[in-house]
Amino acid sequence: MERTIFCLLIIMTILSFINICLGTENQEHEFQTGIVTTNSLNLRTGTDTSFPTISKINKNESVRIYGKIGDWYIVQCNDSQIGVASAKYISLTEEPIYTNNGLSVDENEVLSIVNKKRAENGLSPLIIDDNLQNVARLKANDLVENNYFAHTSPVYGSPFEMLKSNSISYKTASENIAGNSSLEEAINSWISSESHRKNILSNDYNYTGIGVVNSITYGKIIVEFFIGK
Repeated sequence: MERTIFCLLIIMTILSFINICLGTENQEHEFQTGIVTTNSLNLRTGTDTSFPTISKINKNESVRIYGKIGDWYIVQCNDSQIGVASAKYISLTEEPIYTNNGLSVDENEVLSIVNKKRAENGLSPLIIDDNLQNVARLKANDLVENNYFAHTSPVYGSPFEMLKSNSISYKTASENIAGNSSLEEAINSWISSESHRKNILSNDYNYTGIGVVNSITYGKIIVEFFIGK
């Protein structure tokens, strides 16, 4: 009980400081952003489920994270309410850094490794198709947000249905997906799989789209579409 009261006093002190920083003085305060991963997350006044609930935060809602006490984050919701919420149900997010070709650093790394594998096998490099790139990112985010790992999306259907609904024409098409904290290990796993390796090393494909997003389950989710025109 004494420990809980002590934690609450610390939280209230921090929250008071944050409120000042976010108030009329308009000062800046460092924070991280996170995404709620459960259907409904309680925002509470203290670091225990016995503390009153201030409000509820919906799934996929972003929050500002100002600190951590034990297994609890000190957060601010979109409606500016501040309290604590279980860190178990909040995934930290990072804004992707984009390179000169419009790909994120992770997406560019996947493209580089895949094209290196193709070059080693005497094949021409795959070219990024902008529309296909958007579909790959859409699928990668869908895998994370809807917490599944399969080629067929419960929202968008099969990869071929996704291509059709996004008006992408092709002669041949396929999709590789992976979940791994290491992009290189993910691609090595593709190369070790006959069907995935066939997609990477096929001369039938000349365009690609790549989506890479952070995943609380796998570290990163990687989606690559291949099409031949």
